[in-house]
Order: sequence, then C-alpha cells, then structure tokens
Amino acid sequence: MEKQSTLNGLDFSPEENLSRYLQSIKKFPLLTSEEEYALALQYQKHRNKEIAYKLITSHLRLVVKVVSKYRGYGLPIGEMISEGNIGLMYAVDKFAPEKGFRFSTYALWWIKASVQKYILNSWSLVKLGTTAAQKKLFFNLRKIKNRLNLIDDREMSQHILNSIANSLDVSVQEVTDMNMRLKSHDGSLNTIIDGDADGTTEWLDFISDNKPTQEESLAHSETVKYRRKMFYKALYVLNTREKDILFKRRLYDKTITLDDLSKTYHISKERVRQIELNSIRKITKAIELMQ
Repeated sequence: MEKQSTLNGLDFSPEENLSRYLQSIKKFPLLTSEEEYALALQYQKHRNKEIAYKLITSHLRLVVKVVSKYRGYGLPIGEMISEGNIGLMYAVDKFAPEKGFRFSTYALWWIKASVQKYILNSWSLVKLGTTAAQKKLFFNLRKIKNRLNLIDDREMSQHILNSIANSLDVSVQEVTDMNMRLKSHDGSLNTIIDGDADGTTEWLDFISDNKPTQEESLAHSETVKYRRKMFYKALYVLNTREKDILFKRRLYDKTITLDDLSKTYHISKERVRQIELNSIRKITKAIELMQ
C-alpha cells in the first residue's frame, strides 16, 4: 500500500485545521473484532486499497489518543497526528490477523514508534535517544518527575536520581544529562553572544561548514560515474550464472540468501559463495586491465 498524505479523499494532514480534522474522523465507525479480522484477511490476500481504507479510518481516533500523551514536548499536534497516521498505515501492511491479536493492539506499537521517532528527530537539533534505554529515559523522565511532583527546575536529590536510574536501567549520569536537556531544550544558533563588542556576532558564526564545495561534489560525481561505467564494461568476463549470483548477493536492495540461490542452481551454499567471490575477483582484474 502506497504511503501518502491523502487516501480516497480523507485529509491526513490535520495540522492545517485540527478541529475540523478531529470532527471529521468521528464519522468513521469502529469495527467489531469479527469485521476487523475479516477485513485484515482480505487485505492480506488482495492488498486492496478500499479494504485498507476501512481499517485505517476506523482507527484514526486511536492515533489521536496516542498523540495526546505527547503534548508536553511542545511540537505541533497536527504534525504528530500525521506521523502517527503513517505508522498506522504501516501497521495495516504488516498486520498478521491469523496470530490472534486485535489490530489496535498491533497498530499501537507502530503508531507510538512513528510519533516517538518524529519527536526525537524534531525536538532537538542534537541527536539524542540513540539507544533503547536512552529513548525510554527521554519519554519517561518527564512522567516520573510529574508523578513525584517535581514540576519546577530545581535539582533532583541523589536519592531521586538513583531511584530513577534504577527504575529505567540507566546510569545516574544519564539521568542527570537528560534532565538538563529537557530543562534547557536547544538554544537558538542565532542568539547574540554575550560580551560581543558590536552586538552582532551569533553562535552560528562559529560553526564551520564541512560540506564539500561545488568543485568537490562535481569531482566526486564524475568519479562515481566513471567507476560505474568501468564496472558495467567489466561484466563481460562473467557468464550468466555468475552475473545473476553477483547481482542478487551484492547489488540488489534485498540480498538473496545463499540457501535460496543454492536451491535455484541445485548446488551447495559453499559453491554459491565461491562463485560470488570469484566473480568479484574477475571483475576487479578486468577493471585493472582496462585502466
């Protein structure tokens, strides 16, 4: 199913008119477990967009419910709903009804993952939440502080820091660092530096631009084109089977396994691996001879 912002006339971009969007999704009926199961089985077999539409629209309120729990991060609600809707669409594609779970239970994970990814990417200019434990810390620290009635910016006691670290399975230092990040958020790169004589120097002025120049980008592009051209010229040294194995093992987006190729060609997996490596050697030698 194609992921897109509009499906059969339903606007999946609620940020423009959130109240109108919230009203419009109420018209879609909720499905019984039997209806949901039957539709999911049909979609699994036929991949019909009309069936997907029914599954998606009946769960749009679930997305809004999930997003409402993330209002405290100061990001546009409409954009978070849009991201949650994308997660919902992925859930429809991946759902396996024969496993016995309700679709809402399965979709909840995809919706939360999509919204949390958006928050992590948008909330801070500096990458954070790179591990599962750090993500858990990021999304739970605020809730824990609210539960402990720590609503101001005073420093947490060592006892509280230890307690939070133990409950979330992270170090005390990670809790302290994340608390500072949540309190301060990101400053603007256009902030005037204190003490500047002219009052015009911004933090942005001290950040170096490491991007390649136009000349470097052009040279890189020409090099890539040249190497690609040499590679395809060198393919003449391979027979049909060698080309097929090389492309399926090294050049396709989805790599074909040694086991699958061994069954296709009725040879052992080790023989497939040998053909793959030998093809690379032959290509490399052919390119060297052409230079």
